[in-house]
Amino acid sequence: MSVASDSHFAPLLDALRTAPTGPDAKAAADRLAREIQKTGFESLSDGKVITALHGFATNKKSGYERESAAIAFQSFAHILGAPAAPILLQSLPVLFDLYMDKGDVVRTAATTAVKGILKLFPPEATSAVFRTLEDILDKGKWRTKVGVLDAMRTFVNTAKDAVANELGTTIPKVESAMHDTKAEVSSAAVKCATALCTTLANPDLSPHIPALVKCMSNPDTVPQCIKSLSNTTFVAEVTAPALAVLVPLMIRALNDRSMEVQRRSVVVIDNLVKLVRDPNVAATYLSPLVDGVEKIATGAAFPEVRAFAETALTTLQKAGASKDGPPPAHRDIEAERSEVMSTLLTLLPEELAIISADAPNGPHEPRHPLLKQVLEFSAGLVADLVHARKLSDSQAWQRCLGAFLDPWFPAGTTDAAKFTERVRAHFLAVDEAKHGTASNGSSEEGELLCDTLFSLAYGALLLLSHTRLRLFRGRRYGILGTNGSGKSTLMRQLRDGKVENFPPQDQLRCVMVEHSLQGEDTSLSVLDFIASDKALAHVPRAKIRDQLLEVGFDDTRQADVVGGLSGGWKMKLELARAMLYNADLLLLDEPTNHLDRASVQWLEKYLMAQKNVTCLIISHDSGFLDTVTTDIIHYESKKLVYYPGNLSSFVEKHPEAKSYYTLAATSVKFAFPPPGSLMGVRSNTRAILKMTNCTFTYPGRPKPSLYNVSCALSLSSRVGIIGPNGAGKSTLIKLLTGETEPQEGTVYKHPALRIGYVSQHATHHIERHLEKTPIQYIQWRFQDGHDREILEKATRVLTDEDKALLNTDFVGKNGQRRKLELIMGRQKLKKSFQYEIKWRGLDHKFNTWIPRDELLSKGFGKLVQQFDDLESSREGAGQRDTSAHIVRKHLEDIGLDGDIAQYNEIAGLSGGQKIKLVIAACLWNNPQICVLDEPSNFLDREALGGLAVAIRDWAGAVVIISHNEEFVTALCPEIWNVDQGRMTHKGKVAVVEDAFAFKSPKGSGSNTPALSRTQTPAASTNATPAGSGAEDKANGTATPPIRKKKKLTRNQMKAQEERRRIRKINWLTYGGPKPEDTDSDA
Repeated sequence: MSVASDSHFAPLLDALRTAPTGPDAKAAADRLAREIQKTGFESLSDGKVITALHGFATNKKSGYERESAAIAFQSFAHILGAPAAPILLQSLPVLFDLYMDKGDVVRTAATTAVKGILKLFPPEATSAVFRTLEDILDKGKWRTKVGVLDAMRTFVNTAKDAVANELGTTIPKVESAMHDTKAEVSSAAVKCATALCTTLANPDLSPHIPALVKCMSNPDTVPQCIKSLSNTTFVAEVTAPALAVLVPLMIRALNDRSMEVQRRSVVVIDNLVKLVRDPNVAATYLSPLVDGVEKIATGAAFPEVRAFAETALTTLQKAGASKDGPPPAHRDIEAERSEVMSTLLTLLPEELAIISADAPNGPHEPRHPLLKQVLEFSAGLVADLVHARKLSDSQAWQRCLGAFLDPWFPAGTTDAAKFTERVRAHFLAVDEAKHGTASNGSSEEGELLCDTLFSLAYGALLLLSHTRLRLFRGRRYGILGTNGSGKSTLMRQLRDGKVENFPPQDQLRCVMVEHSLQGEDTSLSVLDFIASDKALAHVPRAKIRDQLLEVGFDDTRQADVVGGLSGGWKMKLELARAMLYNADLLLLDEPTNHLDRASVQWLEKYLMAQKNVTCLIISHDSGFLDTVTTDIIHYESKKLVYYPGNLSSFVEKHPEAKSYYTLAATSVKFAFPPPGSLMGVRSNTRAILKMTNCTFTYPGRPKPSLYNVSCALSLSSRVGIIGPNGAGKSTLIKLLTGETEPQEGTVYKHPALRIGYVSQHATHHIERHLEKTPIQYIQWRFQDGHDREILEKATRVLTDEDKALLNTDFVGKNGQRRKLELIMGRQKLKKSFQYEIKWRGLDHKFNTWIPRDELLSKGFGKLVQQFDDLESSREGAGQRDTSAHIVRKHLEDIGLDGDIAQYNEIAGLSGGQKIKLVIAACLWNNPQICVLDEPSNFLDREALGGLAVAIRDWAGAVVIISHNEEFVTALCPEIWNVDQGRMTHKGKVAVVEDAFAFKSPKGSGSNTPALSRTQTPAASTNATPAGSGAEDKANGTATPPIRKKKKLTRNQMKAQEERRRIRKINWLTYGGPKPEDTDSDA
């Protein structure tokens, strides 16, 4: 290779310096670059080309020279290519200084040159380039800073992972630029930080990146950011890049004065730390948090915040973080680099080295200083590859070493590639000797669909920690675990592709079958609905029709509107759609919910016939699981544990899991509050709710959903309502509870009756309150001393006709005409009530009391019912204190974890937890009737068992709609079978008496709700009317002879009256059950 001299390049440099225009300078620069390419890279140093160009760039007197220098570097980058990158890196500070030049052309040329040079570097060189850029950022002026920040952003697209590894060092430098006095710099820094943070590769944090960056530039937004983080499901492993961004934010949050922010912070820290798998990363990044968490654990004002902080502190220490321990061992990069350099110089071929007589076997001295500079740069990159153990990636080694050495070898590329391969083989041998090789085999047979290690968390709760998901094709896995253990969360994360290392949709087609068709157009017919799915655009309509027929939709049903389908048919529709997707993995979350027995059997046969589809099934139907599953995945101490075989074989190995089978074998305890007392109802067989000859048709439907139905409920009723999907069960309940009105027939309800109703789609109660915690929701709903949601019932909203009625004159007995304004109060009148009426335009002193029957006869029934609802609700809820600790205790009684109830927003609760909240809310005001529509849909076996025991022991009336026959028959002796709109009674039909028909016999007070509460469970279940003959003596049982009473003396009568008077005063003062008129002094 020829050696260049100063005189050889002088004319070329002179032509570049004196070029009159940009294009002339470009032509001169290209000639210079080609000459260097021809004579060899050493001419850059020997011909003093770089030095000359630096001189041009720093010549303050000539803008032409400065522009020419920038153009020359641009040509070098373009013509000399990647091998020149390590040499040109030293010139970046000079080029960035030109960003402050007054001439636009110079600034433009410098920008182009910088872009050209930075493009030459492979992703592996990101660390070296960023160190150079950070130095320039620290020392540069404002335009230079903006240029550096923009340059850093360009690496995000080309070297994402490498940028992520640099965040710990780079983000603090960028953050300090955010607070620069120059607005342009701070704006560029925000853009740069946002771009850099997109490399986090943590799907849980991606939505929060703008908020995290905002926290860096504006610390006032920390509380809002912490709140959104605490409501996030964290599932991905938390790596060093994520901690580099999060730890500074968490340190700020820990120093916040607000107790709420401190509580959320320690909860998030506790959760994140559990997902840090690498102890070195934990020791490096988490140690700064220990001090702040410790301060909160010892000094926070609220005891629960201190408790959370202590938990977080323990987790931090377990992970390896320490405040005063030895600092973690950092990489000694210099030592690694010099070791690699020594190896490179030893292996360097003779044509590139000066072989010393003293050390003939190396390390040798490179034959040119510039070659040494290139080798030193490559040594840094190779040291990183060796440290990361990327020893089998030949292409990466070629990018880091071979590409830079190409022009130095006489024969060009092939020799450089051979040398690189020798170096890689050397380090591979060293690594194998050090670490050895591991073999990995599997004893299981079949095609492995996925095998991934992951963690799963929700907000403050770590659900699964470093566990393995291993699925084989054609197997059906039943997932078992308690409510809130994260079964549905795992399904949702798999559906959304958020589980670490889980194959993407194009490799593994994963489809979730859900109950609700949320956010979709339900006004279409069934066939059109599926045909309109974009993912099924290629499927012919004939195939869709056949698939729908297979699931039970005949041609008439296929023409029905989707919105009018019952829950069971919607589920079948979803199943049909999932089957058309040709899924590899079907995720079935409670597939038997809303399905009648025949549909469940069909589903069992269908799933068992699928040999190429893997199923993950969550179900509370133990019979279905037992029939279908081939394997059980069980949640055990935050791990997934696999058991071959079905549910029965799993229970044999784990007898404690028997609660998945029997309702009584449950460890979950629910406690229902006692029902309130009802005026005039002294027998638990008296009708408190009654329907007579009711017919109901939904608007737009040709035939009635219910036809001529009559039924009644008393306090002792335990009724199960069964029937196929769409038969009218939920409609019957809506009529009973007053959510809809029948077109024919009457519904009678005791004026003071309170009904707790948990509907089939129970969560509609709470959908408008997703940002509240469960405790806040109950406090909101009952804050006025009555149930706010009662006022929203369709039957209680005044129609235009009712409002017109209020404007008609009310004619009194004396012929006086007045207009009714509102009902003010209510009091007992004989066996009914009378109401205090406020008249329009008249003062309160003119209020009058009018009997209930008179108001009803004049058409004011809805107004009276409205007031009755409010009063009965007030009687129940008005006695209850809505303090947070009392509401928390009530929610814990219904099986919801206290911390979740107090701190987690409703939006983040599982299906089972939401149902528990809805049940707790409907029981808050001590109702006398509890209506549960499909309670087994979202509760697991444990919770269902707890609910069954609580219902059995409760003293009020219970109505259950369920397809879970075991649940209904275990609790309900009386069955109402609804089919095609008609109702038949089965089982033990209760004798229900009319409420105020005649006076109850003496002694029946023993059945009042107040006393029946104290009965044993066995007694309370047997207290059904048919079982207790106390009310109806028609069956001919013998009665004891009646003894004739002695006539009392006048003094005895006076004493008896006094005793009764005192008893009555005590009852009015202190409450409790009404005393009976007995002769005893008790």
